[in-house]
Amino acid sequence: MKDQKTSVGLDIGTTKIVALVGKKNEFDKVEILGVGKSKSLGVHRGVVNNITQTIQSIQQAVSDARSNSEHQITDVSVGIAGQHIRSIQHSDYITRENPEAVIDEEDIQKLIQQVYKLVMLPGEEIIHVLPQEYKVDGQGEIKEPIGMHGGRLEANFHVVVGQVSSIKNIGRCIKSAGLNMSNITLEPLASSEAVLSFEEKEAGVALIDIGGGTTDLAIFKDGIIRHTAVIPFGGNVITEDIKEGCSIIEKQAELLKIKFGSAWPGENRDTEIVSIPGLQGRDPKEISLKTLSKIINARVVEIIEQVFLEIKNYGHKDQKKKLIAGIVLTGGGSQLKHLKQLVEYITGMDTRVGYPSEHLAGDTIEAVSSPLFATSVGLLMSDLEGTSISANENDDADMEVLENGNPPPEDVNQKRKSILDRFGEKLKEFLDNA
Repeated sequence: MKDQKTSVGLDIGTTKIVALVGKKNEFDKVEILGVGKSKSLGVHRGVVNNITQTIQSIQQAVSDARSNSEHQITDVSVGIAGQHIRSIQHSDYITRENPEAVIDEEDIQKLIQQVYKLVMLPGEEIIHVLPQEYKVDGQGEIKEPIGMHGGRLEANFHVVVGQVSSIKNIGRCIKSAGLNMSNITLEPLASSEAVLSFEEKEAGVALIDIGGGTTDLAIFKDGIIRHTAVIPFGGNVITEDIKEGCSIIEKQAELLKIKFGSAWPGENRDTEIVSIPGLQGRDPKEISLKTLSKIINARVVEIIEQVFLEIKNYGHKDQKKKLIAGIVLTGGGSQLKHLKQLVEYITGMDTRVGYPSEHLAGDTIEAVSSPLFATSVGLLMSDLEGTSISANENDDADMEVLENGNPPPEDVNQKRKSILDRFGEKLKEFLDNA
């Protein structure tokens, strides 16, 4: 068995940038070697709007992770998200020349490439095409058509679309920070790797990742990703509402939200009051916790109702699409008090908070086990999975796929690539041309 490779997950968020250095231990758990965290200054709602500041924030986070781990960092696994990401459902088919020949990988790729030719809005590109169920000569509910015979191969696709300029800007920031990308992953998919179990994905589950600038939704059913959406609101708008509603500065509003905030106004009595120091010798300001909770509740209800609308649009009342495992909350915003109860009240669905601790080694520092780090742990895991599966003789071929987009030799690619691998390859094509 070869030495386990060390990888780095880099989560470029709206409020924070996190770099995690880690490797797999002998029990196949992720051992965190170093953590770097910096305030994200150049990102708004998941989109880079100041390249210089973003580069500086990335460099600071990576520098901290390098110091903590005493590991030289050159390659990073990066997450992509933001309000420019959207998804559509699409059906397409191909007619095969020889119906008597068995369906192979070439037929699947021909069908997928046909979907990439769909016309999108100006500035948008299809980032990835995720096949769901197939039909062969009208016979439906086929998960794996390879090896079957038929003249017409049809499939339903989950198509992820994004702004090319936004994707390329992330690539430019990484390169300018002196780093290379070993892997790039859609952030809701990375978070799902860290906090969802295989059983939940099979049964049907909605992952709600509440970040600082956006709230990401990923719906899984029968082990397949069925729907993704990005709601352009997150924890920052709640802080902004507190700042405006209580006439205080942003730093105080954020502290109030974290220490005393609740998503459920009924939890606080009218007599519960917190005193905030005044500015420049002014008198302290007294704020009722009930008022604070009402401000938070109004915005959280708006966010959850938008997410629930996306879940309803997917069709969760249809018995075939029913999400038996309910909802899993993660991200920094999921730590808000009584949020779980409010989500259950609004949606009527079973809800839990997702922690990445299940995949982490037992001696991991407690902070990294927080939902705040779910995406960065998922990015680290996706990179480690890609590096630890291959045997020594296949390493060069695997890296060739990442660096040049060239297909690996036949013996390396016996099985279909995972969702994350195929997604990463397509994004690498965009970024190589940045």
